[in-house]
Amino acid sequence: MFAILSANFTQLFVFAGYTANQKYIASALCENRDKPWLHCNGKCYLMKKIKQADDKERADERQTQKSLFQEVFFAGTSTIKFHSTLLQVIATPYINSAQPAQPGVIFQPPRA
Repeated sequence: MFAILSANFTQLFVFAGYTANQKYIASALCENRDKPWLHCNGKCYLMKKIKQADDKERADERQTQKSLFQEVFFAGTSTIKFHSTLLQVIATPYINSAQPAQPGVIFQPPRA
């Protein structure tokens, strides 16, 4: 259960770790600690960690999809038989029906 929760709440854990250690992160790990007028306070570090967590989550998801793809397309050996006697030819006698002597008499083009 913990593994399922940790996979779904990684950003929450990153934010909780940032909140708990904000003073240390702002004083030691922040990229902008030399520029106090920016009021970064370690937010750059937080954004980096959230991006890393998202990238790791996407990579794990891709890996899971690859393994599922490989499991689905497992090909086994099978033999294919073609039967030539499946179709039967039915002989129907051709009856020469009465056709009109002049087909143009029935179908006439429109007159302008």
